[in-house]
Amino acid sequence: MKEAKSIIEAYRKVNFSTQKAALATVMRVHGSSYRRPGARMLMTDDGRWTGAISGGCLEGDALRKARQAILSNRPSLVTYDTMDDNSATSLGVGLGCNGIIDVLIEPINELDVFNSIHLLEKFVERGELAVMATVFDSSLAENPYQGQRFLLNGLGEKYSTINNVNLETLIAADAQKAFVANRPAICQYTVDEAMVEVLVETLHPGIQLVIFGGGFDAAPVTSMAKNLGWAVTVTDDCIAHLGAKRFPDAENVTLCQRDHVSTDIVFKRFSAAILMSHNYKYDYAVLKELIKNPPAYLGIMGPKKRFDKMVDQLKEEGIYPGDTWAATVHSPIGLDLGAETPDEIALSVIAEIQAFFNNSKGGYLKHLDGPIHDRSAYDDRLLNNIYEQLNATGSKKGKA
Repeated sequence: MKEAKSIIEAYRKVNFSTQKAALATVMRVHGSSYRRPGARMLMTDDGRWTGAISGGCLEGDALRKARQAILSNRPSLVTYDTMDDNSATSLGVGLGCNGIIDVLIEPINELDVFNSIHLLEKFVERGELAVMATVFDSSLAENPYQGQRFLLNGLGEKYSTINNVNLETLIAADAQKAFVANRPAICQYTVDEAMVEVLVETLHPGIQLVIFGGGFDAAPVTSMAKNLGWAVTVTDDCIAHLGAKRFPDAENVTLCQRDHVSTDIVFKRFSAAILMSHNYKYDYAVLKELIKNPPAYLGIMGPKKRFDKMVDQLKEEGIYPGDTWAATVHSPIGLDLGAETPDEIALSVIAEIQAFFNNSKGGYLKHLDGPIHDRSAYDDRLLNNIYEQLNATGSKKGKA
């Protein structure tokens, strides 16, 4: 979400009366790469760019390719082989990713209401999970569909530039599967006896973080989350804790009575809540409300015995949801980083929330047996299997 917003902001500043622009998007990766499919970079013909498609090694050549795409007014698929030393020499840089990267570079027509940037705007405006499908390759010598897109958002709204009815129908079906499964895919279709390849990517709206408790140690958590592009709300039922100057990085600073949390705070699919007031009675009252209206992630600051006390109290009041629920609560909150200071603790908390939403254990990368990134994430057969399993269990994960 943060990169998408930056690209949109940069696009709005382009003076198309004197400048031209192009968008580079990573479509497919074989082997290792610093960025994964869906990484974007907006470029203008004066050599400026926003976003990134690599760790800095491909951007210069992508600018040159962008100028060619702008002159021809046609998209092109560029393949970078970072495993080939000769390719690295020709680019004038040292490439160490050991992967093959396909990048779609397309000129941007500012008058086209469905150009790729405008479709990104529709995703950002809604702030919900969306799926973007992009045609990037074909067995046809002249690929008439290259650069055409299909967007599906959480409200069921569809936007399409696909000019083949059969292809659009196939893409729409897989876009719905990707939305439900929350998994991207590279899909291959046979259209008019030609093979067409499409990147079906999930666009995440970013994490919504709600911090209950306006203490001094909530400020570094807010700042770190903001730097990641998360939407941060700080709330308390004590107005003295909610001075705007204390939380300049928060999107919202709001007064909410502890007994009204379940009705006044709205959680979405990618919502995280942190209880960190250091006031046991307040945290416990909020916890009871969150049982009624649970976020995807719930963390509680403090030692384990503090949460155990809350569990005992819930049992005494006859409102304990059960051990399965208790196991989902992150208390003590954070990854084990040996954190001591408020800033270090904030890093621990933010890292755990990031790991949670990325379905990662948060351990040392050197202990992984396989690659850093899940390369099966772009297997369309795996996507179909996940979709069928979710439907069989009656999953509602597609609901925002």
